[in-house]
Amino acid sequence: MADGVALTGGAIMRRMVRRNAGRLSASFALLCVWQLCEALVPILIGTIIDRAIAPSDTAAFVVGAAGLCLLMGTLSYSYRFGARMAFRVVQREEHALRMEIVGHVLHPRGARTGMLPGETLSIATGDAQAATLVVRWIGFTVSSTVVLLASAAYLVSIDVVLGVVVLVGVPVAVGLSQVISPFLARRFGTEQQAVAEASGMATDLVQGIRPLKGIGAERAASARYRTSSRAAERAAVGTVRGWGAMGATTKALSGVLLAAVALVAGLRALDGELTLGQFVAVVGLTQFLAEPVELVAHIGAQFATSYASAKRVAAFLATPRLVPPGTGVPTDPYVLELVGVAAGPLQHVDLRAAPGELVGVVVDDPAASDTLLDLLAAEADPEVGFVMLSGTPLTGLDPDARREVLLTARHQVDLFDGTLATNIDPNGELGDEHVRALLEAVAADDLVATHPAGLARPVQVDGALSGGQRQRLALARALAADVPVLVLQDPTSAVDAVTEQQIATRLDDYRHREGSTQTTVVLTSSPALLARAHRVVVVVDGRTVASGRHADLLERTDYRELVLR
Repeated sequence: MADGVALTGGAIMRRMVRRNAGRLSASFALLCVWQLCEALVPILIGTIIDRAIAPSDTAAFVVGAAGLCLLMGTLSYSYRFGARMAFRVVQREEHALRMEIVGHVLHPRGARTGMLPGETLSIATGDAQAATLVVRWIGFTVSSTVVLLASAAYLVSIDVVLGVVVLVGVPVAVGLSQVISPFLARRFGTEQQAVAEASGMATDLVQGIRPLKGIGAERAASARYRTSSRAAERAAVGTVRGWGAMGATTKALSGVLLAAVALVAGLRALDGELTLGQFVAVVGLTQFLAEPVELVAHIGAQFATSYASAKRVAAFLATPRLVPPGTGVPTDPYVLELVGVAAGPLQHVDLRAAPGELVGVVVDDPAASDTLLDLLAAEADPEVGFVMLSGTPLTGLDPDARREVLLTARHQVDLFDGTLATNIDPNGELGDEHVRALLEAVAADDLVATHPAGLARPVQVDGALSGGQRQRLALARALAADVPVLVLQDPTSAVDAVTEQQIATRLDDYRHREGSTQTTVVLTSSPALLARAHRVVVVVDGRTVASGRHADLLERTDYRELVLR
């Protein structure tokens, strides 16, 4: 359930059909015309043989030939426009489903999916596409069913036994082929899950290739991916085998059925009960009926695979929000406080950051640091105590109103394809001089000075920028938000000591120049940053054990062990 709305795979599929009812009705009607015209081709040829060729009637032959040309033109254009309309619906719905998935991820309150980025991408591409394909198959099934009934009616009109063979044989062939459908649905669901996991792992490994090389873990990472990839391969092969079994079964059953029709027609022709034209019409119609029989037989499998993907999409869209739906609005002065907070590895944390302060927070445990950031981002509630902004619990604030005041920037750096300028100012609201000032504030002005394109220097998600350069760009982007309260997690861990010192000085000058009421909280063990902090809070074993100036805290052994390098 997402935002109080229950979603199921069936609901997604019904919604696709319901909101495109008019367009699909027109498409299905045209596809029915196409199939009926296809069936009429051998019947018209048989009629021409009996009424024009056999009696040598030239006028009748010309009329028949003209009718055949008209029929071919009608079936060609009816298929073209009918299939185009159905394909347009598929593309529109696939796009709408992708946008719904993206909207769920980018919602102001976030989404607690627990998936790797590659898994989410797989759902937004592969599953979204597979879920919508059922719309086209419904059209083909409707038109095939109509033409099978019409063909049976024609056969009954010329010979009751032929009509009965079709009317009885088609449902039997379709019913027997559906035995494989549940197997295919399970196989396809397993395949999509395995592919998503392999894609997620691949994306994760590519993004972390530098750290992996740094610690020499390439072989272990390759082994993990190889295992995941082979699982996806086995699942894909299993699905293809299922489709192969379905195709073989359908062709065999339809072949037996149509052979029976041809046999009965041949015997009737030898007995003189069918004319030559009727025999040709029946044989031609029998050959044509192989396609609609297969289309009808495949609908179960196609529906099952689309439903499996729709279920995965529905499960993703039903994942809960990261942030509760608060309604409060923070008021000036913006004071950030943690009072007696306990959550996960945190046992008892007290912290207060008032307007104008630069507060350093030293945490001995990375897991405790991540938990603390989750609390400050309002992505979790404390088990004990309070996390407040302006006296109101963070999770009780309206997310949009809170983000206008408070920004949390995690240690993980995410860049986007574009330029230096667009990565700092994606909306293009800041001028070039402002962007240059931000780069200077994070000691990243060299990124502009050393490249001929300047601020237009290309940036790629996994481009050639070093870890330190990426980290400084992310810090500049955080400063560009210009929020009253900024929380940073290890913003200088990937830069050298000289650059770190420059960032510490410039960050303090930029955010806390004289008269500034902006608040900055930095989770770090960097001596350069801590030395510029107005106050440092020390958290050891999940508890606040000390608070004071960096120079004074250096007298503590535990503090020196945490910050001195």
